[in-house]
Order: sequence, then C-alpha cells, then structure tokens
Amino acid sequence: MSDRSLSRLDLNLLVSLDALLTERSVTRAAERLRLSQPALSASLARLRAHFNDPILARQGNTYELTPLASRLAEHTGSALDAARRVFESQAEWDPSESTREFAVYGSDYAFATIGRRVSILAAERAPGVRFRFLLHNPQIVDDAATRLRSADGMLMPHGFLDGLPYTDLWTDGWVIVAADDNPAADHPLSMDDLAALPWVFTYQSRSAFTSATRQIQQLGIEPRVEVVVESFLSLPGFVAGTRRLGLVQAGLADHVRAMPGLRVLEPPFEATEIHNALWWHPVHRRDPEHEWMRGLFAEAGAALAATGEPDGVAHAPR
Repeated sequence: MSDRSLSRLDLNLLVSLDALLTERSVTRAAERLRLSQPALSASLARLRAHFNDPILARQGNTYELTPLASRLAEHTGSALDAARRVFESQAEWDPSESTREFAVYGSDYAFATIGRRVSILAAERAPGVRFRFLLHNPQIVDDAATRLRSADGMLMPHGFLDGLPYTDLWTDGWVIVAADDNPAADHPLSMDDLAALPWVFTYQSRSAFTSATRQIQQLGIEPRVEVVVESFLSLPGFVAGTRRLGLVQAGLADHVRAMPGLRVLEPPFEATEIHNALWWHPVHRRDPEHEWMRGLFAEAGAALAATGEPDGVAHAPR
C-alpha cells in the first residue's frame, strides 16, 4: 500500500475495526467505543468497501468473522498498540509523572523472579507506571519479531531467539523436584533413576523445550513423560504424591520447598546454566521510556545475581 493511499485512511477506522473484530457485533462495538450505532455502521461500511469483504457475516442470529477478518484480528490489536505508542511518545519523559503501561511477555518463572522485583522498583520510582506481564506460548515465541513491535519485551533465556537486541539479566541453574515419599529421593539421584521414573515436563515440542530436558535426551535418556504443563509454578503440584520427577529453575527452589510433600534435589549431571535475558525490538532502541524500563530489568537482574549463591544457583540438599 503506497504512502499516498495510506494518507487517505482515517486512523479512527483502525479503532472501529478492532472493536468490531473483538465484539463481533455493531451494537456491542458501538457501546464499547461510546458511539452511536449508525456511526459505527458507517465505519463498517467504509471498512467493507476498503477490504472488499463483509468483515462480519451473519450466521443465524449472530455474526461471524469472515476468513479475511480472522486474519486481520491477528494484527489489528498490535497495530493499534503501535499507533498508540507513537502518539503517546514525548520529547522529555518523567517516570515519576508517567502513566505508561509496559507490556512484557514471559513465563511464570520469569514473572515470579525478575518480574516481581521490577514491579517493586517501578512502584517506588514511578507509581503511575503499570506493567502488564503476559504469558507467552510457543506461537508467540516463534513470532517474537512481530510481537515485539508492539510489546516492550520478552523474558527468555538465550538459545530461543536471535536477530533481536537483548539485555542480559542473570544466570540460573536447574533442580529436580520429587515427592517426599518417593523412595528415589532418599539418596542422591542417579542417571538410572532419571531413566526409570516417570516425568512431568514443562513444554515438549520441536520448538518449545527446556535446556535441561533436552540435555537429558542428549545424554542418551528418553524420559517417560506422563504430564506436560506449560507452567513452571504449577509443575510441583503434578509431582506431589507420585513417583514423578520434574525440573524447575533453581530460583524457584524456595517456592517448591514451601509446598508440602515435596523435596528439592540436585541433578546427577552438570546441568546447562540458564542465561536469562530481556529481548526487545530495535524500534525501541532510542525510546527514553523503554531505556528506563530496560534499566529497571538490568538492576533487578543484578540484584538476583548477587543473592549470595554462585551465578544465582541454589544448591539443593541431597
């Protein structure tokens, strides 16, 4: 689409399109935008003419998105967020007076560790600033370059993303979670134990995995996986009261120890360290607000690395 054609479009149409795709109803979309129904109907007519597509197709007493509209829905929210960021930008930015919201993707492990620390720092220095921590999934990670145009960052270890700028944060290790009444937990675990006992994995696909579980396979063991859960904090609940084993980051060891019926053990192999980082899109490089946010994460990462345990790794009792 040429710049000349784009200049003829009304940005308000993007707002209307987002509401229509979300609500799938002219009436509800009008209520959401606090517009009259005829006004939003007129916007829908312009959108239909522009795309040469109905956008909303009647199915009985309801409306469904057309195939094109379904594709548009994947991009409209991001485009609207990006436009909002453009017009919210300021030549000078005072964090103590700002009400900006930062959106950061990550796992529940990342939120429970560095995300929590960053939120505390932000509350002390910029009480009006808000963080929105969004759980990622394999599809979001695979599409990181596009997602990070509108989001502010993604908390991910090295080894999954490339071609994007990043800020290194802290290094962590791995521990094994077992039930208190699991006989294997009464002695230091062996590689034979890892092969014989069932497992709970966090993520298990070609593009979504953890470095430690991949390492076990590289060491010649194919774990017998009974449960796959896309959450590190909920993994211990699937281990308690069973013969299963699970791997979580050492930074969550205290969280696991606080849960009844569980024990934290050291792996019987030299587990690959986790080098955690904040990844972001180059469009944010010179954004003073984004620079401030990156500084918060760097400060929180340094605090995690200085917890008194080498490289942030908690050594579990045998």
